[in-house]
Amino acid sequence: VQLVESGGALVQPGGSLRLSCEASGFSFSDSVINWVRQAPGEDREWVSNIQTNGRTLYAESVKVRFTISRNNAINTVYLQMESVKPEDTAVYYCAKGCTWLGGNFQRCEYWGQGTQVTVSS
Repeated sequence: VQLVESGGALVQPGGSLRLSCEASGFSFSDSVINWVRQAPGEDREWVSNIQTNGRTLYAESVKVRFTISRNNAINTVYLQMESVKPEDTAVYYCAKGCTWLGGNFQRCEYWGQGTQVTVSS
């Protein structure tokens, strides 16, 4: 399993950014793909996922502002980030095999290397 993120950058508050996750080594179209982020000094926070049927879920903190999508033809998942805020600053990871317990995000089995997003003026 390989997950490779790209697209992280320095962006001003209110700006936009699109992250990409290129996947290989597994049946991509049969897999739920997640975005998880980690801010400095904080625990990892689940952000969003996209199901095999295209259904999407979002954390409350990013709902409406972020959009996840997938292109099964090229094994890629995207995270479109709009109206970004300083609190969106984090390393963003693409991940699969994630689990929850009692509605709380627990862990993921496979992770990419992460891409840094910094929101600052």
